Amino acid sequence: MLRCLVLAFIAFGAHAQTYPDKPLRLVVGFSAGGPTDLPARFIADRLGSALGQRVVVENRPGAAGQIATQDVLAKPRDGYHLLLCTHFEAINAAVYRNVAYKLADLAPITQISRYYYGVIAANDVPAGDWEAFVAYARKNPGKLNYGMLGKGSAQHILALEVGKLAGIEMTGIPYKGGADALNEVIAGRIQVYMSPTLAVIPPYKAGRVRLLAVSSAERLAAAPEIPTLAEKGLPFVRFGWLGVCAGAGAPPAVIAALNRQIGAIVQSPDYREMIERTGSAAVSSTPQELAKVLADTFEQTERVSREFGLQL
Repeated sequence: MLRCLVLAFIAFGAHAQTYPDKPLRLVVGFSAGGPTDLPARFIADRLGSALGQRVVVENRPGAAGQIATQDVLAKPRDGYHLLLCTHFEAINAAVYRNVAYKLADLAPITQISRYYYGVIAANDVPAGDWEAFVAYARKNPGKLNYGMLGKGSAQHILALEVGKLAGIEMTGIPYKGGADALNEVIAGRIQVYMSPTLAVIPPYKAGRVRLLAVSSAERLAAAPEIPTLAEKGLPFVRFGWLGVCAGAGAPPAVIAALNRQIGAIVQSPDYREMIERTGSAAVSSTPQELAKVLADTFEQTERVSREFGLQL
């Protein structure tokens, strides 16, 4: 028994010393150009330089991130197949009865950001501010269409909560990725989208959409003129987060090395400037802290899903 343990330890140490000896994959569960894509590519580029191996970003959108998660978990759990994990991992596990993974199947590495949501409207919606939007929606129940990344997604849940608290009724339209839904609002084919601020600040600044309110506790430095939902009488704060995970069973030494390297990127001035410019915050963590974030997100979503009958 002792001999087996010694041999396993030697093999483990050899693996850690040679890692990485081939390119890595960083799989993103949403469309290229969306709010998960920019930080993923930033980190992949810097991580590749730090490790001396390419880190290839692969976008595998669909099923609110489940396709990407299952892709990573189906591959060898050796630290070469990474997931740009999001709060959707916990949301899916809480909402879908038949989800093909458990949170225990993930090996958290580090958180990379926290972001908030902005309520945006198409420019042809006759409402220049939050009060006018609510008044218009109340006069037209069910006629405003909002984008969501499938039933039970963060956008769906947030729209239901906002609708209940504001006394408005809207119709959800599913999309594969946030960039798709955002482009539909810009084109005026749907009227509303509750999107991560990382994606909406640029088109808002360019005058392509209207930003009505944000879900943060305080106004964002990137758009200080925009009120919070809390200011408008909706007593809640909602945020999402991004992180990097591997499949459970990845070597602990590899997880620790990736945590150090990615954490250093997240703490760099260039990353902070990039992420804060879009209304998000750069946040790194230990693997254990990210595991707790996943668990907390699961518990919060499970409560909301029960309230709105979202078990799917």
